[in-house]
Amino acid sequence: MEFALDATFFAFVGLVLFLALVVYLKVPGMMARSLDDRADQIRNELAEAKRLREEAQHLLAEYQRKRKEAEAEAAHIVAAAEREAEMLTAEAKKKTEEFVANRTAVSEQKIKQAEAEAMKAVRSAAVDLAIAAAETVLAKQADAKVQSELFGNAVGQVKTRLN
Repeated sequence: MEFALDATFFAFVGLVLFLALVVYLKVPGMMARSLDDRADQIRNELAEAKRLREEAQHLLAEYQRKRKEAEAEAAHIVAAAEREAEMLTAEAKKKTEEFVANRTAVSEQKIKQAEAEAMKAVRSAAVDLAIAAAETVLAKQADAKVQSELFGNAVGQVKTRLN
C-alpha cells in the first residue's frame, strides 16, 4: 500500500496539527471559562433583574398603600368639610331666624307704640272736642248764677285736694 501524498492527506495533517495547536494553547479551557464567565454574568444579571423586580413590586405596593391612605384622608377631609358646611348652614339659618324674629318683635313693638300714641292722640282730640262742646253748651245754657256756682264748686274741689 502506497501512500500517496495527495491533498486529502495534507488536509488531514493540517487538521491534526490545528487540533493539536488548539489543545496546546488550551483553547477549549478558555472557551469553557469564557462560557462559564458568560453564564455567571447572565446569572448575575438575572438575579439583579429579579431583585429590581421585587424592589419595584415593593415600591408599587407601598405607593398603592400610600394612595389608599391619601384617598381615605381625602374622604375624611371631604366628610369633615361637609359636616362643617352643614353646621355653618344651620348656624346661619338659626341666626337669620333669630334676626328675623328680633326684627319682627321690634316692628310689632313699634306698631303697638304707634297704635298707643294714635289712641292717645284720638282720646286727647276727643277730650278737647268734648271740652270745647261742653264749654259751648254750658256757655249757651248757663247764666251768671250757674257759672258762679260751678266756679265755686271747682275752687272748693281744688282746695280740698290741696289740704
